[in-house]
Amino acid sequence: MKIGLCYDLRSEYLAMGFSEDETAEFDRDDTIVAIEETLRQLGHKTERIGHIKQLAAALVAGKRWDLVFNIAEGMYGIGREAQVPALLDAYNIPYTFSDPLVMSLTLDKGMTKRVLRDAGVATTDFFVATKEADAERVHFAAPYFIKPVAEGTGKGITPASIIRDRTKLGAGVAALAKTYRQPVLIEPYLSGREFTVGIVGTGEQARAVGSVEVVLLENAEQGVYSYENKEKCEELVEYRLVLAAEDPLVAESERIALEAWRVLGCRDAGRIDIRCDEQGRPQFMEVNPLAGIHPEHSDLPIICTKMAIPYKRLIEDIVSCAATRVIR
Repeated sequence: MKIGLCYDLRSEYLAMGFSEDETAEFDRDDTIVAIEETLRQLGHKTERIGHIKQLAAALVAGKRWDLVFNIAEGMYGIGREAQVPALLDAYNIPYTFSDPLVMSLTLDKGMTKRVLRDAGVATTDFFVATKEADAERVHFAAPYFIKPVAEGTGKGITPASIIRDRTKLGAGVAALAKTYRQPVLIEPYLSGREFTVGIVGTGEQARAVGSVEVVLLENAEQGVYSYENKEKCEELVEYRLVLAAEDPLVAESERIALEAWRVLGCRDAGRIDIRCDEQGRPQFMEVNPLAGIHPEHSDLPIICTKMAIPYKRLIEDIVSCAATRVIR
């Protein structure tokens, strides 16, 4: 197939004057190289497209592809991850990963939890605050965990995200809302084990390919899988392989992750984060239907590597799954 590559390259945005924080979710140059080289090894022809404005220009110029390998995160708006899929839908060009509805829904952590709670998927209580005064309406007890409602890659998450004193909750909400100009998700702080579950496939064919436990090392920011810990994960985090066949808690986490994946309608591949409460019960935290795919730095490929699944096989599985939507 002729496969186009859509992405937001961090180095390009930094050169345009955007900050490190604004570009935190964007891809490294070597990620694009790795995907491109792997697709060519699989026998496909590739063409770099780039971000949404470059895609729009290419489409207007008459360019077309059998499939687009889309990892573009977008820059603005709650629907930013849905922009490239929506534009490709308009031109009837199939692409990897989830559709615009799923991308918009899952970027909003509050809306995602509402859908999953309605479906009976295990997830914590929560409250979405838009201003400082909203903190007074939170109906569950401290300690709390706060984060921007629509960010990824640990943006806005620091040790200060844990708030143990209810009287300080409003100030924490106000600070985050001002910095990220969006509502703040408030949840009970979960003090138990944390797992990341890798998933490949769509619908009933989706499967958990493996899980790792996120173990913070002594020099890491403690208690939170923060932006700092993620950015310097090689130094601060141990991704410990855990097996469902050996640990009932892991098996339950993978069951919850798959249930959430299917309820939300996610496609092709991604990951789901699970954390246990103080009673040791796994709870859905977040879904990433557009997971990082750097072969060595990103969680999903890390899980695959630990499960002896080569990077080439992961890319092949993603393309094969997406290719079922290619119109012949």
